[in-house]
Amino acid sequence: MFLISKIFWLVAQPLSFSFFAALAGLLATAAGLRRIGGFLGAFGALVLFVCLFTTAGPYALQTLEDRFTRPSPPPATLSCIVVLGGAFENEVMAGRGGTEFNQAADRFIETVALAKRYPEARILVSGGDGSFSGAYAGDAAASESFLAAFDIGGERLLREEQSRTTFENARNTKELLAANGLSNCALVTSAFHIPRSVGLFRALDIPVVPWPTDYRTSGRLGLGLDFTQPSLNAQLTTTAVREWIGLLAYRLAGRTPSILPAP
Repeated sequence: MFLISKIFWLVAQPLSFSFFAALAGLLATAAGLRRIGGFLGAFGALVLFVCLFTTAGPYALQTLEDRFTRPSPPPATLSCIVVLGGAFENEVMAGRGGTEFNQAADRFIETVALAKRYPEARILVSGGDGSFSGAYAGDAAASESFLAAFDIGGERLLREEQSRTTFENARNTKELLAANGLSNCALVTSAFHIPRSVGLFRALDIPVVPWPTDYRTSGRLGLGLDFTQPSLNAQLTTTAVREWIGLLAYRLAGRTPSILPAP
């Protein structure tokens, strides 16, 4: 299933989909199917235009980011801080050493802040190697030296190093929490990823306090045209499409009780 989802996403992401639709249109036209070829070409161009020059994708991402908020006031105590992987540039680190983050770095910055606020809490990092090759260290392994740089001792750290998907994050985390007698946990991940993550944790009867971070939108977006930042629009649209597909797929697979879990 993991490899199938990876291959599917190579084709389904908006820019790739636009290319393959245009290519299919050219092939259909060359084969004499002009109406089909014209439709496919026009559809690919439309997807590309929406992706680059409208706020549809960023707005869809903002909808996910607005779904959950951090608790106010924050809880008096936490026994565990669960942070989902996906923030380390593991391939770059394997080649160059050191610590390198991608856009999701806020997941671990926020984890450090929470670890300082709740010094008795354990820190569970869930994330293995999600690459095709499986040749790199996952976030759970990479996090130990990063946390140590902030004087967060290894005795507080629980490493879940096998998961490659959000479902595996939840399932494997449940086992570790049970084995260590932990509950009352914060769940730290990107704000757009919180709805899917919370839905999966709830479905597995793991009560968590949602702790969104790594916001990508301003929270004030409306739907409309935007010709000022096509590359950013494309990036945010890709993230939004992937997350909404994940929400739908998990619902259809019966892994979550609703497409868009509510607070």
